[in-house]
Parts: sequence; structure tokens; C-alpha cells
Amino acid sequence: MSEEKIEIGKVGGEALMEGIMMRGPKGAAISLRLADGSIETSLKKSALPSEKHKFLGWPLIRGPVSLVYSLVFGYKCMVESAEKATEGMMESGDIVSESKIDKWIEAHFGPKMMAAVTTVGMILGIGVALLLFVWAPEKLAGFIHDHAAVDISRFMPLISGGVRVVLFVGYMFVISLQKDIRRVFQYHGAEHKSIFCYEYGLPLTVENVRAQSRFHPRCGTSFMFLMILLSILVSSLIMVPDAWREFLKGNTGVRMAVRILQFPLIMAFGYEFIRFAGKHLKNPIVRAVSFPGLAMQRITTKEPSDDIIEVGIEALKAALGRPFEAKIPAQKTQEEEPAIDDPGSDTGSPEEPAQ
Repeated sequence: MSEEKIEIGKVGGEALMEGIMMRGPKGAAISLRLADGSIETSLKKSALPSEKHKFLGWPLIRGPVSLVYSLVFGYKCMVESAEKATEGMMESGDIVSESKIDKWIEAHFGPKMMAAVTTVGMILGIGVALLLFVWAPEKLAGFIHDHAAVDISRFMPLISGGVRVVLFVGYMFVISLQKDIRRVFQYHGAEHKSIFCYEYGLPLTVENVRAQSRFHPRCGTSFMFLMILLSILVSSLIMVPDAWREFLKGNTGVRMAVRILQFPLIMAFGYEFIRFAGKHLKNPIVRAVSFPGLAMQRITTKEPSDDIIEVGIEALKAALGRPFEAKIPAQKTQEEEPAIDDPGSDTGSPEEPAQ
């Protein structure tokens, strides 16, 4: 029997292309299912900004800082997993090998070109997100306002927020229909199940992980949905003089700028609520506010197969500092872990959102 203190909220993760990234006390672990069926696991040092500068861990400051850090680091992990998956498909002949131009670019620019491509991809991703979830809702809200039979200026935040919710849910539903994305969502479900298994103090076996829920209260999906709801609330509570309201309703760009300037405040309060929710899962108010985000996970998580669960287990073991194998050959069965004396609990302070 080994002893290990269960720290609720100290483990978080992200679904990747054919893999899972888990961040824990020992760093960030990436486990990938390669094309040959084997599981490859690597452990990276990943110090949160608050570990380097204590003030970045203060309430209301830690939210925006943690989110930006998680987005940047998570994107790098996603790119790495995509490269591994592509390499495996090339070797197995599932996709056409690199062209002469690709090989020339790689030979002459190497890592610098990949870094540039990664940066451009991230910027384009942010741009598309702003276009779809900031500009489009404001534009549609302005269109509705201009064609309304009565003055609805005071309800503009509610209208644009409602449009944003519809676009967000619709977008996630549409991409979930794609085969590759559906598989990523299966890894997302395995990530949640693995974290639940750890937090309940159970041995990390396929059977134990499979039995857990795939809906986690600290999921990044819940956080994003909560941010949308908070943006509606904040925008509705801000008192805008009538003269300003007349100016804003005809200027989509200005309304976009106002929404963007609200992001740090919304992220700060949203993060603190997610932490609070992790401690008070049985609170009826918390359950009511968390319900939309948990319901959204019916789209963004799918039930994983056992081979996907195995990947989640390996990533979590490495992030926790437990013994793990850097490379597990295909078809090798999971060994059951010894039980842990401290069974933990289902509440705690969520330092790391389970994404």
C-alpha cells in the first residue's frame, strides 16, 4: 500500500490529437497514441507564472494570467501532437509523404519555420475567435436593433450575449460531427474520467477510470461558457448614459472594443467562481450556475474507448510523479496500481482547470 496525498484541483489537462496533456505536481506530461499502436509519454517542466512571481497568484490576477498561459502552452502541445500524428500517418502510408517544397523548407529553416508557423496559426486562431464570437454577435445585435419595431437599446447586451451563446453552441456542435474532432472529444472525456479517478483516490486502472463521469466541473468548456454568461451580466449592469448608448448602437467596432476590454475582468471572476465551485459542488446555487457548462460537455466530451483511457492514465501517472514508461508497445495491458490509503474527497480548490 502506497501513501499519496490527494490534492483536489492540482491536476488539469487538455485533449490533444491522439493524446492527452496532463499538468500536475511534477510538470506537464504528454502521452500520445502513435500510429503503430504504442503509447509514447514525455514529461516537461511547466512552471506556472504564479510559481515564479507570487503576486500573479493573487485572487482576480491569477485568472487572466492562468488562462493566457494555458492557451499558449496548450496550443504548443496541440501542435506537437499533430506533428507526431502526421509523422505516424506518413510512415504508415495513410497520407502522402512530404513534397519537395516541404522538404526544402524544413531543411533550410527547420525549427525557426515551425515556430513561425505556430505563431501565425495562433494569431489566426485568435482572429477567427474574435470574428466569430465578438464581431458577429455585435453585428447581428445591431441588425436586430435597427429592424426592431420598438427601442431595444437597453437590451443590446442581452441580445448580443444570446447570439454569442447560440454561435458558441452551434460551432461546437458542428465541429463535433467531424470524425477527427470527435476522437479528440473522446480523449477529452478520458482526461476528465482519469482526473476523477485520481481525485476519488482510486487505483488508476482502465476499469476504474471507465466508471467515472466524463462531465467535470472544472472543465475549460464550462469556464468558456461561464465567461459568456458573465459578459452578459457585466454588460447589462454597466450604466451607460443615453448619449453614449446612441453612439454605441451604431458603432460595431467600438462595441467590440468595449467587449474586449471587459475580458480581463470577466476572466478574473470566472476563474474565481470555478475555484469556488470545486469546493462547493453540492451548493444549489453553484450547481445551477454550473449546469450550462456541464450540459455543454455533452458536446465537447465523448465516451472514450479503453485504448484512449490507457493514454489518459499514462499521462496522469507521469504528471503525478508515479512510475511510467516512456514507450509502451502496442497490445501491452495496463498493470493495476496499488490502492491509495488516502481516499480523498470530491471537493477541493481547483488550481488547474480540467479542460
